[in-house]
Amino acid sequence: MKTVSATELKANVSVILGDVERGETVEITRHGRVIARMEPERVIDREEVQRAIDGLRKLRESLPKAGITIEEILEMRHAGHRY
Repeated sequence: MKTVSATELKANVSVILGDVERGETVEITRHGRVIARMEPERVIDREEVQRAIDGLRKLRESLPKAGITIEEILEMRHAGHRY
């Protein structure tokens, strides 16, 4: 990850945008403090997303059934709380 000052960004905006376009993330600082981050646009691979979803579904199906309802889970999270 590259870090540049706001002044350096202003002076070299086209070069820095080129770096981002090529995949680099750039943090912009002012007075030594990070104020912004420029990242390349992410391209979503729909096939990869679908494979991940299918994998999660298979995992869920392979896990043992807990025999517990959502309502019971929600009640348990409050067990011992004082209101």
